[in-house]
Amino acid sequence: MEDQRSGAIYYKRARFLTHLPVDRLYTKSHYWVARSQPGEWRVGLTKFAGRMLGDLVEFGFGVKPGDRIEVGQVIGWVEGFKAVSDLYSVVEGEFTTSNPALDADITLMDSKPYSEGWLYEVRGQPDPTVVDVKGYIALLDATIDKMLEGRHEGPGDV
Repeated sequence: MEDQRSGAIYYKRARFLTHLPVDRLYTKSHYWVARSQPGEWRVGLTKFAGRMLGDLVEFGFGVKPGDRIEVGQVIGWVEGFKAVSDLYSVVEGEFTTSNPALDADITLMDSKPYSEGWLYEVRGQPDPTVVDVKGYIALLDATIDKMLEGRHEGPGDV
């Protein structure tokens, strides 16, 4: 259901609930991408990705402003209570900046993932396989279905 005031779609499935901004593009690896200015893209983790990581405690980048990056390249890492995960580039081009607000308050990645909790910016082009919000909803449905299916399998089930 789309909330016309906020420009977001309310999404609820199983025990997962979020509002997905309609002005973003999404990746199958649960990143969002938004144009921050012509030719420049802001990237963040979706609420679903944050939920899978758990409470975030630390992050870092192995690239610096001006470095050329490719889609799929490991550019950093994020550590949560549930997991440590590599951060990948979902935009090809020049890494321009990381979000300085996260240095002061890493919880913004969880509390405001689609606004102040963004991760980095790149001047270039997003991964050509990004999808719009409706495509991401289909991806979330399939991902959650698979997780729920795995929950019901017993030790002897395949």
